[in-house]
Amino acid sequence: MESAPLPRIVNTGRHRIETMPKASDTTRTQKEPGRLAQMLQVFRMTIREDRRALPILIVCFAVPILLGVLAAILLSPGNVVGMILTIVLGLLLGFLLFLLVLGRLAERAAYDRIAGQPGAVSAVVQNSLRRSWIGDPMPVAVNPKTQDAVYRVVGKGGVALIAEGPASRTKRLIDEQRRIVQRIVTNVPITVIQVGPDAGSTPLHRIPATLRRTKGVLRKPEIRAISARFESLSRGGNLPIPKGIDPMKVRAPRPR
Repeated sequence: MESAPLPRIVNTGRHRIETMPKASDTTRTQKEPGRLAQMLQVFRMTIREDRRALPILIVCFAVPILLGVLAAILLSPGNVVGMILTIVLGLLLGFLLFLLVLGRLAERAAYDRIAGQPGAVSAVVQNSLRRSWIGDPMPVAVNPKTQDAVYRVVGKGGVALIAEGPASRTKRLIDEQRRIVQRIVTNVPITVIQVGPDAGSTPLHRIPATLRRTKGVLRKPEIRAISARFESLSRGGNLPIPKGIDPMKVRAPRPR
Protein backbone atom coordinates (compact mmCIF):
# COMPACT_ATOMS: atom_id res chain seq x y z
CA MET A 1 0.00 0.00 0.00
CA GLU A 2 1.50 3.28 -1.09
CA SER A 3 1.68 6.09 1.42
CA ALA A 4 0.08 9.45 0.65
CA PRO A 5 2.43 12.26 -0.32
CA LEU A 6 3.39 14.60 2.47
CA PRO A 7 2.37 18.29 2.31
CA ARG A 8 5.06 20.71 1.26
CA ILE A 9 5.63 23.90 3.28
CA VAL A 10 6.24 27.03 1.26
CA ASN A 11 7.82 29.95 3.09
CA THR A 12 6.63 33.25 1.59
CA GLY A 13 8.61 35.42 3.99
CA ARG A 14 5.74 36.37 6.30
CA HIS A 15 3.59 33.22 6.22
CA ARG A 16 4.14 29.48 5.92
CA ILE A 17 1.72 27.81 3.50
CA GLU A 18 1.18 24.06 3.20
CA THR A 19 0.62 22.77 -0.32
CA MET A 20 0.25 19.27 -1.66
CA PRO A 21 3.03 18.27 -4.07
CA LYS A 22 2.12 17.40 -7.62
CA ALA A 23 2.70 13.92 -9.00
CA SER A 24 5.35 15.28 -11.34
CA ASP A 25 7.19 16.81 -8.38
CA THR A 26 7.37 13.49 -6.55
CA THR A 27 8.70 11.58 -9.54
CA ARG A 28 11.01 14.22 -10.91
CA THR A 29 14.36 14.69 -9.21
CA GLN A 30 14.93 18.12 -7.73
CA LYS A 31 17.44 20.17 -9.61
CA GLU A 32 19.39 23.14 -8.40
CA PRO A 33 18.22 26.50 -9.77
CA GLY A 34 20.15 27.83 -12.72
CA ARG A 35 22.22 30.98 -12.86
CA LEU A 36 19.32 33.17 -13.97
CA ALA A 37 17.05 31.75 -11.26
CA GLN A 38 19.72 32.36 -8.62
CA MET A 39 20.25 35.90 -9.88
CA LEU A 40 16.51 36.52 -9.72
CA GLN A 41 16.38 35.22 -6.14
CA VAL A 42 19.25 37.49 -5.12
CA PHE A 43 17.58 40.44 -6.85
CA ARG A 44 14.27 39.86 -5.08
CA MET A 45 15.93 39.45 -1.71
CA THR A 46 17.96 42.62 -2.18
CA ILE A 47 15.09 44.90 -3.17
CA ARG A 48 12.96 43.42 -0.38
CA GLU A 49 15.57 44.17 2.28
CA ASP A 50 16.81 47.50 0.88
CA ARG A 51 14.30 49.96 -0.56
CA ARG A 52 17.05 52.03 -2.18
CA ALA A 53 18.40 49.06 -4.12
CA LEU A 54 15.85 49.13 -6.97
CA PRO A 55 16.41 52.76 -8.10
CA ILE A 56 20.17 52.34 -7.74
CA LEU A 57 20.15 49.22 -9.92
CA ILE A 58 17.91 50.86 -12.52
CA VAL A 59 20.28 53.81 -12.78
CA CYS A 60 23.34 51.55 -13.01
CA PHE A 61 21.73 49.56 -15.83
CA ALA A 62 20.18 52.47 -17.76
CA VAL A 63 22.98 55.05 -17.72
CA PRO A 64 25.54 53.01 -19.76
CA ILE A 65 22.81 52.16 -22.28
CA LEU A 66 21.83 55.82 -22.68
CA LEU A 67 25.46 56.78 -23.04
CA GLY A 68 25.87 54.07 -25.68
CA VAL A 69 22.88 55.37 -27.65
CA LEU A 70 24.14 58.94 -27.38
CA ALA A 71 27.64 57.91 -28.48
CA ALA A 72 26.17 55.98 -31.41
CA ILE A 73 24.23 59.04 -32.59
CA LEU A 74 27.13 61.45 -32.20
CA LEU A 75 30.07 59.29 -33.29
CA SER A 76 28.53 57.04 -35.94
CA PRO A 77 25.89 59.05 -37.82
CA GLY A 78 24.71 57.09 -40.84
CA ASN A 79 26.84 54.04 -39.95
CA VAL A 80 24.24 51.45 -39.00
CA VAL A 81 26.76 48.76 -38.04
CA GLY A 82 28.74 51.17 -35.88
CA MET A 83 25.60 52.40 -34.13
CA ILE A 84 24.47 48.86 -33.38
CA LEU A 85 27.86 47.87 -32.00
CA THR A 86 28.04 50.98 -29.82
CA ILE A 87 24.56 50.38 -28.42
CA VAL A 88 25.36 46.71 -27.76
CA LEU A 89 28.55 47.77 -25.97
CA GLY A 90 26.54 50.12 -23.78
CA LEU A 91 24.08 47.32 -23.05
CA LEU A 92 26.87 44.96 -22.00
CA LEU A 93 28.48 47.62 -19.81
CA GLY A 94 25.12 48.34 -18.18
CA PHE A 95 24.55 44.64 -17.46
CA LEU A 96 28.07 44.28 -16.03
CA LEU A 97 27.64 47.33 -13.80
CA PHE A 98 24.24 46.00 -12.72
CA LEU A 99 25.79 42.69 -11.62
CA LEU A 100 28.64 44.36 -9.73
CA VAL A 101 26.36 46.70 -7.82
CA LEU A 102 23.83 43.93 -7.20
CA GLY A 103 26.54 41.79 -5.61
CA ARG A 104 27.56 44.58 -3.24
CA LEU A 105 23.99 45.46 -2.31
CA ALA A 106 23.05 41.81 -1.83
CA GLU A 107 26.00 41.25 0.49
CA ARG A 108 25.06 44.30 2.52
CA ALA A 109 21.41 43.24 2.70
CA ALA A 110 22.39 39.73 3.83
CA TYR A 111 24.58 41.11 6.62
CA ASP A 112 21.89 43.58 7.69
CA ARG A 113 19.53 40.63 8.16
CA ILE A 114 21.84 38.90 10.67
CA ALA A 115 23.14 42.05 12.35
CA GLY A 116 22.85 41.82 16.12
CA GLN A 117 22.67 38.03 16.19
CA PRO A 118 25.37 36.03 18.02
CA GLY A 119 27.95 34.75 15.55
CA ALA A 120 27.20 37.32 12.85
CA VAL A 121 30.87 38.34 12.67
CA SER A 122 31.75 34.72 11.93
CA ALA A 123 29.91 34.96 8.60
CA VAL A 124 31.97 38.00 7.64
CA VAL A 125 35.26 36.35 8.62
CA GLN A 126 34.37 33.21 6.70
CA ASN A 127 32.98 34.78 3.51
CA SER A 128 34.16 38.36 3.01
CA LEU A 129 37.83 38.55 3.98
CA ARG A 130 40.24 39.03 1.11
CA ARG A 131 43.42 37.02 0.61
CA SER A 132 45.46 39.60 2.49
CA TRP A 133 43.68 38.63 5.73
CA ILE A 134 43.47 35.22 7.40
CA GLY A 135 41.03 34.45 10.18
CA ASP A 136 39.22 31.63 11.91
CA PRO A 137 35.40 31.87 11.91
CA MET A 138 35.46 30.46 15.45
CA PRO A 139 35.88 33.14 18.16
CA VAL A 140 38.98 33.15 20.33
CA ALA A 141 37.04 34.32 23.39
CA VAL A 142 33.37 34.00 24.31
CA ASN A 143 31.30 35.13 27.26
CA PRO A 144 28.85 32.22 27.73
CA LYS A 145 26.35 34.35 29.66
CA THR A 146 26.01 37.26 27.24
CA GLN A 147 27.19 35.50 24.03
CA ASP A 148 29.71 38.32 23.45
CA ALA A 149 32.70 37.15 21.44
CA VAL A 150 36.06 38.26 20.08
CA TYR A 151 37.45 37.13 16.72
CA ARG A 152 41.08 37.38 15.64
CA VAL A 153 42.36 37.85 12.10
CA VAL A 154 45.87 38.39 10.79
CA GLY A 155 46.68 40.41 7.70
CA LYS A 156 48.81 43.08 6.11
CA GLY A 157 47.84 45.55 8.84
CA GLY A 158 48.94 43.26 11.67
CA VAL A 159 46.49 41.58 14.04
CA ALA A 160 42.85 42.68 14.21
CA LEU A 161 40.56 41.86 17.12
CA ILE A 162 36.86 42.07 16.19
CA ALA A 163 34.59 42.42 19.20
CA GLU A 164 30.96 41.35 18.85
CA GLY A 165 28.72 42.95 21.47
CA PRO A 166 28.45 46.17 23.48
CA ALA A 167 31.77 47.87 24.15
CA SER A 168 31.15 47.95 27.90
CA ARG A 169 30.86 44.15 28.01
CA THR A 170 33.58 43.22 25.52
CA LYS A 171 36.30 45.49 26.96
CA ARG A 172 37.58 42.80 29.33
CA LEU A 173 37.71 40.21 26.55
CA ILE A 174 39.52 42.61 24.24
CA ASP A 175 42.10 43.56 26.89
CA GLU A 176 42.76 39.88 27.63
CA GLN A 177 43.22 39.00 23.95
CA ARG A 178 45.42 42.05 23.44
CA ARG A 179 47.78 40.84 26.18
CA ILE A 180 47.88 37.38 24.60
CA VAL A 181 48.74 38.78 21.18
CA GLN A 182 51.43 41.08 22.59
CA ARG A 183 52.98 38.15 24.44
CA ILE A 184 53.08 35.92 21.35
CA VAL A 185 54.05 38.46 18.67
CA THR A 186 55.81 41.68 19.58
CA ASN A 187 56.03 44.90 17.59
CA VAL A 188 52.94 44.01 15.54
CA PRO A 189 50.11 46.56 15.37
CA ILE A 190 46.80 45.53 16.93
CA THR A 191 43.58 46.94 15.50
CA VAL A 192 40.34 46.70 17.46
CA ILE A 193 37.02 46.72 15.56
CA GLN A 194 33.87 47.07 17.63
CA VAL A 195 30.68 45.56 16.18
CA GLY A 196 27.63 46.14 18.30
CA PRO A 197 24.75 48.42 19.23
CA ASP A 198 26.96 51.30 20.40
CA ALA A 199 27.08 54.57 18.51
CA GLY A 200 30.08 54.68 16.23
CA SER A 201 30.48 50.91 16.04
CA THR A 202 31.37 49.28 12.73
CA PRO A 203 28.53 47.66 10.75
CA LEU A 204 29.03 44.11 9.57
CA HIS A 205 29.35 45.01 5.89
CA ARG A 206 32.05 47.59 6.70
CA ILE A 207 34.44 45.16 8.39
CA PRO A 208 36.33 44.21 5.18
CA ALA A 209 36.68 47.86 4.15
CA THR A 210 37.94 48.79 7.62
CA LEU A 211 40.59 46.08 7.42
CA ARG A 212 41.65 47.20 3.95
CA ARG A 213 42.29 50.72 5.23
CA THR A 214 44.89 49.56 7.74
CA LYS A 215 48.49 50.39 6.90
CA GLY A 216 50.39 47.44 5.49
CA VAL A 217 53.21 46.30 7.76
CA LEU A 218 53.32 42.54 7.12
CA ARG A 219 54.11 40.54 4.01
CA LYS A 220 52.37 37.33 2.98
CA PRO A 221 55.02 34.96 4.45
CA GLU A 222 54.86 36.85 7.76
CA ILE A 223 51.06 36.70 7.75
CA ARG A 224 51.08 32.96 7.21
CA ALA A 225 53.74 32.42 9.87
CA ILE A 226 51.89 34.44 12.52
CA SER A 227 48.59 32.77 11.65
CA ALA A 228 50.18 29.32 11.90
CA ARG A 229 51.68 30.22 15.26
CA PHE A 230 48.31 31.28 16.65
CA GLU A 231 46.73 28.12 15.30
CA SER A 232 49.37 25.84 16.79
CA LEU A 233 49.11 27.53 20.18
CA SER A 234 45.32 27.28 20.19
CA ARG A 235 45.58 23.54 19.52
CA GLY A 236 48.46 22.98 21.90
CA GLY A 237 46.28 22.58 24.97
CA ASN A 238 43.98 20.05 23.36
CA LEU A 239 46.34 17.33 22.19
CA PRO A 240 44.51 13.99 21.93
CA ILE A 241 45.59 11.16 24.24
CA PRO A 242 45.10 7.56 23.02
CA LYS A 243 42.35 5.71 24.86
CA GLY A 244 43.43 3.04 27.33
CA ILE A 245 46.73 4.73 28.20
CA ASP A 246 47.28 6.50 31.50
CA PRO A 247 49.94 9.16 30.86
CA MET A 248 50.89 9.11 34.56
CA LYS A 249 51.87 5.40 34.38
CA VAL A 250 53.78 5.37 31.14
CA ARG A 251 57.34 4.13 31.63
CA ALA A 252 60.32 4.88 29.52
CA PRO A 253 61.56 1.95 27.40
CA ARG A 254 64.45 -0.01 28.86
CA PRO A 255 67.79 0.28 27.11
CA ARG A 256 68.82 -2.83 25.23
